[in-house]
Amino acid sequence: MTSFDTSPQLNVWRALLALGVVFVMLATTGWTALHSHREASALQASLDKWRHGHVHGRHLPDPASDPARLTRFFASLTAHERDRLAHRYPLAVGNMNGAPVSLRFRANHIALGQARKVEKKRMHDSRLSTAGQQEAGRRMHRYEALMSRGRHILAFDPAGSGRVAEVFGSLGRADRISVVVPGVDTDLLTFQKTNRPYTAAVGMSKALYAAERAQAPSTRTAVIAWADYTAPDGLGVDAATGLRAEEGAVRLNALLRALPGRAPVSMFCHSYGSVVCGVAAHGMPRRVTDLAVAASPGMRVTTASHLGTSARVWSMRDATDWVQDVPYLELGGLGHGADPVSSAFGARVLSAREAQGHAGYFQPGTDSLRNLAYVGVGAFDEVTCARENDACRAGLPGTTTAGRA
Repeated sequence: MTSFDTSPQLNVWRALLALGVVFVMLATTGWTALHSHREASALQASLDKWRHGHVHGRHLPDPASDPARLTRFFASLTAHERDRLAHRYPLAVGNMNGAPVSLRFRANHIALGQARKVEKKRMHDSRLSTAGQQEAGRRMHRYEALMSRGRHILAFDPAGSGRVAEVFGSLGRADRISVVVPGVDTDLLTFQKTNRPYTAAVGMSKALYAAERAQAPSTRTAVIAWADYTAPDGLGVDAATGLRAEEGAVRLNALLRALPGRAPVSMFCHSYGSVVCGVAAHGMPRRVTDLAVAASPGMRVTTASHLGTSARVWSMRDATDWVQDVPYLELGGLGHGADPVSSAFGARVLSAREAQGHAGYFQPGTDSLRNLAYVGVGAFDEVTCARENDACRAGLPGTTTAGRA
């Protein structure tokens, strides 16, 4: 839902819910599966190649191993050996939770270069339609942008519409880490936007990073723009169900368990991204201290206490956001449950004044961005509550360095 500012498709949601039984039948007979299962990808090929690889005459560890085991494996290698693995298996290493972050950056730079060459050839492939050649050109230019000096790509998969994650700041040196999870219509091509930049994952994350640094200059922060899941395409069936969220939650928690250091982590989940975070919540590591959702259609639970997390739960919604008109219920797998800004849900409701619509929460100068940044740096005494009272701060520590309530 990241790219939607108005409500022309709200009737789609209502129709989907009203026809719940029909769509559940379609889902269980494999209709949505058509969008989920793809032929073997370049990433899968790289992982398969890794599984048959050796170092020092020994098999390489299972890439799906516990991140701690993979961390120990890479630590046992020389810098030259690690670099050779990155060049030999770039997509595998670039997406491997447990591999050193700096090595993942290098591996993904290599993988992006290889993907760029593929798309450059496709631009001139006479077997493709004009539209197909233009699409190849757009992807090639996106890969070039992601390869730009100073960019740190933590995850990259060119398959399908593509997945990607980028880091702003230093994960290894951070005192606090923030993770931004965007909503529908997020893929490689929409990961970053020139027009209306703060409606896309990169713009959201850069704005949050700048706001956190401005509000707590002495706190070393890092922000991850995490679009490393297959988001729903538009406000169709996928957006009305938890299928994409369930798949994304597995990937999200795998990342969180592999983050370096011990810095506390705050989650910032926009629109359908809040569904992903809601499904992932019970499996998040304890270092996730705060879970904030904006423009949420629901988190697939009836109350915050049912999320199964010890993290503080925050929510916000601007008065002009059309998502308030989405039916907050769950029926036969459709819909995402209770409204996270309702009193009954039990979240700490923050002010989102001046957010202006569904996609404006990370716009600089808004209450919403300021409040998200305060949560990110732990400055809970500075947040502004939605209902012009202190309810959202009740029971919280009064300093920026205290632990969770």
